[in-house]
Amino acid sequence: MKVGSDNFRQSSIQGILKRVKAEGIEVVVFEPESNGEEFFNSRVERDFSEFKDDEDIIVANWMAGELNDIEEKVFTHDLFRVD
Repeated sequence: MKVGSDNFRQSSIQGILKRVKAEGIEVVVFEPESNGEEFFNSRVERDFSEFKDDEDIIVANWMAGELNDIEEKVFTHDLFRVD
């Protein structure tokens, strides 16, 4: 999510998550602010380093600088990397 954003429950990424899960693909959600162990019946990961290392594909609303080192794994609609 975008820094400072609190609208992850209404994010456009949710539709993508639902479609991916419908294909039987395991989804892991990175959300350091979450108090729960699951979000939309998907495991929540709070450790960003572990998340980046463990996941094969990362779907993100925005391309954040923290993802530059794994950009080959990142899929986003942020084509121009400008919010």
